[in-house]
Amino acid sequence: MTVTVVTFVVVTIAVTMAGAASVIGKRETTEDYLLASRSIPPWLTALSTVATNNSGFMFIGMIAASYRVGIETVWMMLGWIIGDAIAWWRLYPRLRARSGAAGTITVTAILATGPEGPRRSLVVAASALTFIFLGVYAAAQLKAGSTALHALFDWHPATGVMIGAVIVILYSFAGGIRADIWTDAAQSAIMFVSIVLILTAGFLEVGGPGKLATQLQALDPALLSVWPENMTFGPVLFVAGFVFAGLGTLGQPHLMTRLIAMDHTSGIRHARVFYFLWFVPFWAACIAVGLYARAVLPDLSGLPGTDAVPDPTELALPLVTMELLPDIFVGLALAGLFAATVSTADSQIILCSGVITQDMMPRWRENYLASKLATGAVLALALTVALMAPETVFDLVLIAWSGLAATLGPVLFLRLFRYPMPSGTGLAAMAAGLAAVILWHNSGHDDAVFKALPGILAAFAAYAAIRWVHTVRKRRQPIR
Repeated sequence: MTVTVVTFVVVTIAVTMAGAASVIGKRETTEDYLLASRSIPPWLTALSTVATNNSGFMFIGMIAASYRVGIETVWMMLGWIIGDAIAWWRLYPRLRARSGAAGTITVTAILATGPEGPRRSLVVAASALTFIFLGVYAAAQLKAGSTALHALFDWHPATGVMIGAVIVILYSFAGGIRADIWTDAAQSAIMFVSIVLILTAGFLEVGGPGKLATQLQALDPALLSVWPENMTFGPVLFVAGFVFAGLGTLGQPHLMTRLIAMDHTSGIRHARVFYFLWFVPFWAACIAVGLYARAVLPDLSGLPGTDAVPDPTELALPLVTMELLPDIFVGLALAGLFAATVSTADSQIILCSGVITQDMMPRWRENYLASKLATGAVLALALTVALMAPETVFDLVLIAWSGLAATLGPVLFLRLFRYPMPSGTGLAAMAAGLAAVILWHNSGHDDAVFKALPGILAAFAAYAAIRWVHTVRKRRQPIR
């Protein structure tokens, strides 16, 4: 255990220092704090984006989901990757080009600004939604990171949340978004090495796919079912829901900010190659780890520490790591988990602080100190949610992701393709998307069709309906 603790502490400090070292290149400007002066090379953009995208959702949520339901989670992976790939090919180049041409720092500013000038009401609404949902998202990351400390030291999850919050402040004040991106590069290597080590250990313990399938069949035949039982609306809509989740990446400001921070638009082509070479095998490996964890530890209830978390399956990764790996590698894997989640929380909190100073309170736009104070305020919100919310990491991430995908995503899409966006129309589209996500989440059909699909479709439908009404009224006006 001593070796595990030492390894964990050393690796955590090393990764934290990698971010803190970004102070070497920082400038005392708001644009540098929020966008790293648009100087990030494509390969680093890709590693940072994929590490931020994965972090706690993959390490905790996705592995837990695979542990619970089995191989059917592969449909989430396939659908999500298809949607994400479409966005990388068709949408992200437009986003980077639009941001560079307009000199905008935040995604909300791009969303709310067109040829007719900025729409103040859209800026405020988009900023408020970003603040709320990214605050929830950051809280999920802090909760995910705390599981590593809970499993390793048997600390109460609240202690891990507080430690994560302290490290977030160190990252933020050291170098802003540049600190996150530098840290993400180190995390990417650690995350991949960790998941490969765990997967290899599972293979050696259980055997290859055939033996794994035999064990899972004995435990619960449903774990090998390709399709879930409750597909109320059929397999096409089931998979389409996850495709829309992937497309909803456009509405995630913490990810889009990394693309805006890239040094040139043409780098998108190279960045997406690095991105998918990392993203696809890592996600597949996380699903496999969840299945091996179920075979190695078929019942998590009653194991040390499981009574302190809302869902014991979200401790599947830390517990199987400690079961299968030597102490030194346990420390490495859990440090990678902790660092990944904290850095993701930091990027979301910095993004929220940018929304406050750049969009909601534009008089603070050039105030470097105000950006840091706003970071502290947003962290306080995330900390409160992390300590008080009863939901699991998986649920919190999917709620926040869907909310942003269905509100910011459609309006930003229409803006990138230069569709007219009157304030009332944009607000109605965001309201429709948000209402659809909330209603679908509480409808009981969320497992049959992921809530991002009805949310995004509702937003586009609201926009189309209002524009149609506007066109009809315009045609009926008498010619003078």
